[in-house]
Amino acid sequence: MIGPYTVIVGPVRIGDGNWIGPHVSIGTPGEDRGGPHPAAWDTAPAGDPEQDGNGVVIGSRNRIREYVSVHQGTWRTTTVGSDGYFLRNSHIAHDCLVGDGVTIASNAVTGGHCHIWDGANLGMGAILHQKVVVGPGAMIGMGSAVRREIGAFTIAVGNPARVTGVNVVGLSRRGVDEETIEVLGPWLKGKAGLPDVALPGDLSTLVKAWDARPREEQ
Repeated sequence: MIGPYTVIVGPVRIGDGNWIGPHVSIGTPGEDRGGPHPAAWDTAPAGDPEQDGNGVVIGSRNRIREYVSVHQGTWRTTTVGSDGYFLRNSHIAHDCLVGDGVTIASNAVTGGHCHIWDGANLGMGAILHQKVVVGPGAMIGMGSAVRREIGAFTIAVGNPARVTGVNVVGLSRRGVDEETIEVLGPWLKGKAGLPDVALPGDLSTLVKAWDARPREEQ
């Protein structure tokens, strides 16, 4: 479903089963310029900072509520995964990578080039500085201003946002018991290496991917 008054500017690729509400804007340029844009949005070479045109890719089964905006990439394709929930007036900026199962609450805003990993949750009115990385399963409290990386399955609140604990609820919902959460605690807080613990298959893959992420994302 695509609601009334929604604007989609290519190149945009959208998967199946998405619910896109009214007055949504997808694929519009990340910025306005005094000079002319290319006649076709898909003509800009990849990684050319002088022209927009790297587009937007959105997965499947997302709920994108009214007045959400998603800007197309300048250096890379703005990418949104599947099974996400993007509430009223939230904004995904140019060149962002948003994983699967992400929730971005009303009026939450990302700067450009942010990477939001699978299962992360941005509370109402949260603000992400450019190039911020939010780890899988992390919870950002409402109204928080995030200026630095937030680790996997942690809770961060405040301005500037600071990690206040482990997202126990998020881990429990993924089938992790209390004893295992306690063992994972030091790693989640960045104080120790990843322990050798048994985790559900999909979570184990996600945790290992986060632990092995590129150095520039650490």
